[in-house]
Amino acid sequence: MGSNDVRTREPVAVRSDEPSDPVPGWASALAGVAAGAVGLGIAQLAAGLIDGGAFPVVAVGESLIDLSPAPLKEWAIRTFGEDDKTVLVGGVFVVLALVSAGLGVLARHRFAHGAAGFGLFAIAGLLAVLTRPDAAAVDALPTVIGVAASLWALALLLRRMTRSYVPEPYEEPWDADGTADGTAGGTADDTAEGAAADGAERPVVMRAGADLRAFDRRALLTGVAGGAVVAGIGGFVGTALAGRKEVAAARADLTLPAPAVPAKPLPPGADLKIKGLAPFVTPNADFYRVDTAVLPPQVDPATWTLKIHGMVDRPIEITFAELIRRPLIEADVTLTCVSNEVGGPYVGNARWLGARMADILRSAGIRSGADMLLSTSADGWTCGTPVDVVMDGRDALFAIAMNGEALSVDHGFPVRQVVPGLYGYVSATKWVTEIKVTRFDQDTAYWTPRGWSEKGPIKTQSRIDVPQSGASVPAGRTTIAGVAWAQHRGMDAVEVQVDDGDWRLARLAETPGPDTWRQWSIEADLTKGKHTIAVRATDATGATQTASLAPPAPDGATGYHTINVQAV
Repeated sequence: MGSNDVRTREPVAVRSDEPSDPVPGWASALAGVAAGAVGLGIAQLAAGLIDGGAFPVVAVGESLIDLSPAPLKEWAIRTFGEDDKTVLVGGVFVVLALVSAGLGVLARHRFAHGAAGFGLFAIAGLLAVLTRPDAAAVDALPTVIGVAASLWALALLLRRMTRSYVPEPYEEPWDADGTADGTAGGTADDTAEGAAADGAERPVVMRAGADLRAFDRRALLTGVAGGAVVAGIGGFVGTALAGRKEVAAARADLTLPAPAVPAKPLPPGADLKIKGLAPFVTPNADFYRVDTAVLPPQVDPATWTLKIHGMVDRPIEITFAELIRRPLIEADVTLTCVSNEVGGPYVGNARWLGARMADILRSAGIRSGADMLLSTSADGWTCGTPVDVVMDGRDALFAIAMNGEALSVDHGFPVRQVVPGLYGYVSATKWVTEIKVTRFDQDTAYWTPRGWSEKGPIKTQSRIDVPQSGASVPAGRTTIAGVAWAQHRGMDAVEVQVDDGDWRLARLAETPGPDTWRQWSIEADLTKGKHTIAVRATDATGATQTASLAPPAPDGATGYHTINVQAV
């Protein structure tokens, strides 16, 4: 044909070089791993709410242990020692990750195949969970919920990683005779040149076979990151909940041993039983709690150990079972927090049961020159206690119980320190797991760099409980009462002053020893009107507390506790 002939626009053979599946295999595998992680995190959360043993990974691990032949178990113990269970559970996680990756690849081609794979894992998990001796039907829920979460996450990720797109217009190159060349790889420039050569319009066609979907790497990675966050939060919270339940069960099952040295009965008159006056023995539920733990550590006594090392002849490590087999003693001891303001509530008295710290430290052999015990709690908090105080014969204890009950988690279960005569920040380590025998010039405890003194001997203090500050009281004879303390020195006298009158001696209650607070009371005649009442104490060394007001930092508050009342 001539160059001026008009050619009919006819559809030409279409290209089929676009892939029908735009998603690479590694992306599907990554989606499968992320989905599996989401399922495990959600399952752990559900198990924590229901029963820690219902977590399918743990149940499968326990089943593998039960089914393993004896030689394999012995090899694992020889090879991994105490870490054999950790290695086993880690292996289960690795296998789950690999299989989840494979299921993700299967689901890319046909989602039902991937779903069936996760279903098989659900069956294995259910068998492991429900064949436990103490299993209940509700224990199946974590596995079912976890698999459902995995399938939901996998479907979501597979959708996220592809996006719709509109293919670029494509013009086939034409031969000089006006027929389609059909040669692959023609460019837009080639097409433009062909059109310019003869002035004819060329039909614009689309590549055939394009499924109008494209791989979206960014959407996949953000989705995987979101799944990792969900899995991490679910696993963390579920583990914490499961640990809390396990520790609560261990505490409930603990039978306290009888003390080798029981405390003497409280002397008659130790508690004046005046309404509004703090009782001599502080109920456990009312005992103050001051520590740095946002969530109290959940420490299982079955795995708890106390390590003593540093400047010792024989480093030792004691289990809870070994600790409670030691001769235990009971002691009435009042604890005080250094942050207690004058007249404040951070003081309480209890009967403690525990092993003498001095006896255990002697078994390790403290070397000459050591003057500090750097104790560490399960949450990493540290405390520096003077060695001489612990070793001077007072009832310094590794305590396991207070007021006849195992320590609550809030108060240090399974083991805490109790040292009479020192503020808690340098003595009363809860959840204690380690003692480093060292020196104050070589190590530093938690509060010292924060401005508190290295050593915190308790200062003589007194408090008015009755009447309360700002109260209205009947004019005439009025009972004034409170508590006073000077641990390990003892209390010798308490005096009360009304307005600018003379200091008058109050009546002191009985006390079992120098390590507890002491109740006091006095009667005063109050005329109608406003009155100011103050109290001061004198310890058994003859030292009277100072009137000079000072804040708690750096080594304890000072000053007289003073209240104002209205007699009507």
